[in-house]
Amino acid sequence: MTEETPGFDEQQPQQPDVPSGAASDDAEPQAAPAQDKGAAPAGDAADTAGLTAELDQARAALAERTADLQRLQAEYQNYRRRVERDRAAVKELAVANLLTELLPVLDDIGRAREHGELVGGFKSVAESLESVAAKMGLQQFGKEDEPFDPTVHEALMHSYAPDVTETTCVAILQPGYRIGERTIRPARVAVAEPQPGAQTVKPAEESAKDEADGQGKGKGKDKDNGGPEEG
Repeated sequence: MTEETPGFDEQQPQQPDVPSGAASDDAEPQAAPAQDKGAAPAGDAADTAGLTAELDQARAALAERTADLQRLQAEYQNYRRRVERDRAAVKELAVANLLTELLPVLDDIGRAREHGELVGGFKSVAESLESVAAKMGLQQFGKEDEPFDPTVHEALMHSYAPDVTETTCVAILQPGYRIGERTIRPARVAVAEPQPGAQTVKPAEESAKDEADGQGKGKGKDKDNGGPEEG
C-alpha cells in the first residue's frame, strides 16, 4: 500500500492558456488588412498613372533619338556619296591633265607611223605608250567624210565641194581625244561645204528631167489609146 503524496496535483506545471491569448493576438493582424483593403485601389491607380507617364516620356525620348539617328545616317550617306563623287572627279581631272601633256607625243607617233618611220625599238615603245593611254581611258576620234560637229571638231581649213550635201570633214589634220564623255582636245579638220550654185542648178535639172519624162509618158499613153480605135 502506498501513501498518496499530498499536494502532488498542485505541484504539476500548469499549461498556459494558449487558445485564449493566441486568438486575441491573431485577431489584430487580420483586422489590419481588412482596414487597408478599401485604400489599395486608389494607390494602385496612382502608381499606374505614374508608370504610364514615365512610359510615355521614354517613348518620346526613344522616338527623338531614333529621328536623330536617322538624320545622322542620312547625312553620313550624303557625305559619303559626295566624297566618292569628288574623289572620282579629282581622279578623272588628274588623268586628263596627264594625258593632255602626252598628246603631242602621240601626235608625233602618228606622224611617224604615216611616214613609215615607226620601226624597231621605237615602234615597241610607241605601241606600249598607246596601250597604256588606252587603258587609262583615252579614246581617239575623228574620221573623214563624217558630218562636221562644232562641239567635237575644230575647222582649220574650209572649201567647197560639189559632191557633198552638208558641211563635211574631208581631212583630219589632228585627231581628237576624249576620256569618257569629256573631250580633252577636239579633232582639227578641214571641212567642205556644198557649192552655193549647186542647190539652185540641181532643182532646175530635175524639173527639166521630170518634164521630159512626163512628155514621154504622155506619148506612150496616146499611142496606147489610139490602138483600139484604129483596130
